[in-house]
Amino acid sequence: MSDRCVFCRIIRGETSSYKVYEDGRALAFLDINPSAPGHTLIIPKAHVARVEDLQEEDAISLFSALHRLVEPIQRAVEAPACTIGINNGPESGQEIPHVHVHVIPRSRGDHGGIIQGVTRTGRPQRHEIAETAAKIRELASPDVRPL
Repeated sequence: MSDRCVFCRIIRGETSSYKVYEDGRALAFLDINPSAPGHTLIIPKAHVARVEDLQEEDAISLFSALHRLVEPIQRAVEAPACTIGINNGPESGQEIPHVHVHVIPRSRGDHGGIIQGVTRTGRPQRHEIAETAAKIRELASPDVRPL
């Protein structure tokens, strides 16, 4: 854990929060600056900045907590849906360098937009999509070390 990380301080109980779930590896609490009522953050207890650096056990626990909480979050605020997102790295808008999953309750007409609207860099051509898919497959191969 980090002494300077606000999420690590929440885990240690040094900073107050509105906790909604906790297990041995994950913690969930309401966002202090919510985008909507019920906006929840789910974090691993391990201080890790990026998803790709999570230990497998922490990733499993994080996404198990997400799976367990989505419906109760939506029901608590009477929202029929939610947007689930992770900002992975400062260039994506990640403000706190500790992995966290946003669960933002949504309803029709809330003007929140779709997650694909976050960026619009232009649509790639089919051959570019195929090339990118091949690169990802190659880099994800068990024989290849991550970047």
